[in-house]
Amino acid sequence: MFVAATTNCFRNMPLEQALEKIADLEYSHVELMFHESNDYLKPSVIQHHLPEVHRQLKNLFRLNPTCFSVEIDTEDTEEYVRQFIACLKLARVMQVVTVTVRSAPWGFPFNREVERLRKCMDEANKRGILLGLLTERERLTEDIETAKSLCSFVPGLKLTLDPSHFIYKYPEGNRPNFESILDLVSHVRLRDTKEKKFQVCVGQGEMEFGQIIAKLQQKGYRGALSVDIVPEKDLDVAQEMRKMRLLLESLL
Repeated sequence: MFVAATTNCFRNMPLEQALEKIADLEYSHVELMFHESNDYLKPSVIQHHLPEVHRQLKNLFRLNPTCFSVEIDTEDTEEYVRQFIACLKLARVMQVVTVTVRSAPWGFPFNREVERLRKCMDEANKRGILLGLLTERERLTEDIETAKSLCSFVPGLKLTLDPSHFIYKYPEGNRPNFESILDLVSHVRLRDTKEKKFQVCVGQGEMEFGQIIAKLQQKGYRGALSVDIVPEKDLDVAQEMRKMRLLLESLL
């Protein structure tokens, strides 16, 4: 395993500046967030300007791109797949083999979600890309059994584990046990969390980093532990990222 950081940590900065900050904090790997809500790296832009985006990303300030996170803002399945293919093509030329997408929100028909994910999985398989579905509150993957079922109905589909979503708003003793999905994990995102607050300063939450890493090691996980600090008012993101890197590296 190795430690990475997401560009989400500095999403309020221009991309070049965000990448430079991550490198200055002594991270060697980066997870690039291709989200339509970003001011940069929008999937809809990549679809029409892939060569230009690739040129922009060639200089990553000594950082190795380890994963793409793709969030596409459309309910049209065909348009979703077109934008997704563009992101896959960029991942291929940048030698990134892991891509994360979000599952549908609660209430979305299960069969329609399976159909969408099968189309995405087919395109990922063509390019040798590993596709992971983010475990996320208020979406289908919030439920452990539903997440496992999606992977069962979509052969080859994996999960991106974000354990914060299994702690926040869950009282201790009544939290989902995500140990049963660890053999499906293709990528991991981390921050400290407690029941009443999604993100807290490192060491102030209830995240058992050591236990999580040990269990992942037992399952043979060899991928990234991607630090994903959400920028907040009065939060020193750089300081939290530095503490997280040092903590995670000490546990490996």
